[in-house]
Amino acid sequence: MKQPATIQSLDEAMPSRRGLNRAQSVAETIKDWIIDRGLAPGDRLPQEPQLMADLGASKGTIREALKVLETQGLVRMRTGPGGGAFITDVGDDLAGALLANHFFFKQVSIADIYRLRILLEPQLVKDLASHISSAQIAELRDRMSTYREPPASIEEEREQRTAELEFHEALASMSKNPLLGFICGFLARLLKDLAVCRRIYDKPNPELRESGLSYQEQLIAALSAGDASTAHTVMQDHMRTAQKIMLAQEAEITRAFLSM
Repeated sequence: MKQPATIQSLDEAMPSRRGLNRAQSVAETIKDWIIDRGLAPGDRLPQEPQLMADLGASKGTIREALKVLETQGLVRMRTGPGGGAFITDVGDDLAGALLANHFFFKQVSIADIYRLRILLEPQLVKDLASHISSAQIAELRDRMSTYREPPASIEEEREQRTAELEFHEALASMSKNPLLGFICGFLARLLKDLAVCRRIYDKPNPELRESGLSYQEQLIAALSAGDASTAHTVMQDHMRTAQKIMLAQEAEITRAFLSM
């Protein structure tokens, strides 16, 4: 087990952070220090007495600051012998869930999501064409097998639509641009969670499944050949077609609701 890191050479007076209370300011200082010293997931922070001495903060403030970092997913608290605050990696799922909470009351629409998907996903696959591996191609093909055949029930319809979006999440996870990959994956996850999308997936939609399969086959062929330009064009067409189908379905659901 790694020994706990020690905080050294911190300013005697912590820099003021506008709009933050004392505990939040301490948490931000600890985050700066983690980055400055190149610490990694699994490293342990100093124990409470050392943090109190180095940061000039009370036990209550230190504990509150660590709770802030734990809520953010940056540390995990362990109790008992060898316990303490350990640095953790914030995975895409947790980061996406936290970000989704930010948009919970903002009424994000299908149109909002597809405006970004049309811009970003073509660039993602264009970049991916230069380095995708045969194992990754095989993974994408395996994911497509879930929705190659028409669904036998509404439950299977929902499962297939989820699987199709997970195909795009898999593409995003393969990106060497972590920011681009995260955003594209997050947009796909939003579509799984959006209430109007769940209603769309609750009825047969063969056009969406068949067009998605066709574009994905073309995309895999382009990626396998390392053809970045074709991959970009195929994904752009795929996103525009999906947008058209989804918006039409959304309008139909809205009309049905208003006519009740």
